[in-house]
Amino acid sequence: MISPLIVIVGRPNVGKSTLFNRLTKSNNAIVDDVSGVTRDRIYGEYDWNGRVFKVMDTGGYVPDSDDKFEAAIREQVEISLTEADVILFVTDARTGITPIDNEVAKLLRRSNKPIYLLVNKVDNTEMTFYKADFYSLGIENVHDISAMSGRNLGDLLDDISSNFTDVPGSGDEDIRLKIAILGKPNVGKSSLTNALLGFERSIVTDIPGTTRDSINSILKYYGEEIVLIDTAGLRRKARVQENIEFFSNVRTYRALWECDVAVILIDATEGLDKQDTRIIYEAVQRRKGIVIGVNKWDLIEKETNTAREFELDIREKLGPAGHAPILFISALTKQRIIKIIETAKLVNEKRKTKISTSELNDALLPVIAQITPPAAATGREIKIKYITQVGDHYPIFLFFANDVKFIPESYRRFLENTIRTKFGFEGVPMTVSFKEK
Repeated sequence: MISPLIVIVGRPNVGKSTLFNRLTKSNNAIVDDVSGVTRDRIYGEYDWNGRVFKVMDTGGYVPDSDDKFEAAIREQVEISLTEADVILFVTDARTGITPIDNEVAKLLRRSNKPIYLLVNKVDNTEMTFYKADFYSLGIENVHDISAMSGRNLGDLLDDISSNFTDVPGSGDEDIRLKIAILGKPNVGKSSLTNALLGFERSIVTDIPGTTRDSINSILKYYGEEIVLIDTAGLRRKARVQENIEFFSNVRTYRALWECDVAVILIDATEGLDKQDTRIIYEAVQRRKGIVIGVNKWDLIEKETNTAREFELDIREKLGPAGHAPILFISALTKQRIIKIIETAKLVNEKRKTKISTSELNDALLPVIAQITPPAAATGREIKIKYITQVGDHYPIFLFFANDVKFIPESYRRFLENTIRTKFGFEGVPMTVSFKEK
């Protein structure tokens, strides 16, 4: 089931980023009382009564501004609306309706999307009279809220959810393996998709950004249907200068949200750079299966240990994705491209692997007994009693112990590495959590 995308829009300094942080329970968006602090989109998600929504924060909308930042933000908001399933239009109760609010309202009414007008900064019931003025903007669904305190957000979320009655698990769920092919522009994503499918599904040129949209194709693999998502190339934020490039970025993130396994292509002639690691980090954060494909391997002059040295260099830079399988391929010559599918299938199976509680404890408790957690700040010894695995879509391991708040991050990484040593999970991001016993 596709998760609906909610886009938060409005003029600068009305509390959009505060609302985003409240919904996604994060501090990813910069919040300040200086106009225009949010210069780019922020992506997140929230779960309301079992219904998962994607949320996108945008910069402050300023129509007809000569300021380059504001002009870029305006273009991005306009394009975001084409992708949105729901629009949250945030205004400021204390400032009242401004000419910019009127311009934004006109733009939103043309979108033919569900719109919720949020009169923000209404901190108590005595201030609800502010709400009445905003009906003049011509938007039916008006909610007075406080993004800072969370006031009335529950009613808003109930209202939004009522438009999406389907919940995870209802109806016919698409159980086909979904593979998103990600990477920078001109790394060979469309060439790989075409090679796997055996026909020209996408336009392929040597011009970066040729693929402007996400394209889903069905690959028949020994009788099994696999969904391939060929996405537009991700650019560094500073290089997103065209509207169409921003549109591609939105589509790419949505593909990453909805896939099971992300095949991240890097250019063998360039190596792994910061843009590649950012894409990989996003896949880790979304707990997607990860396969690294080193494309254009046919262009590399090779010696005895070229591949091994290249792999070691990449793994040093992969950080939390150091467990991901690395394949050296050529979409042009079709060298080892079928290994991409085979490996993605194995990674997806690993994501679903369930280790029994008895097997986990038999394997891990002896190791923990030898290398115990550092003593708590209180001086008490921290003891891990037992371990169990939970989670339906990716592995989550719960370690039950005393004084869990004193267990350091370094020991959590040690436990994760121990799990991988004992049980594999190559290419599978996992969560290691501690619960008070």
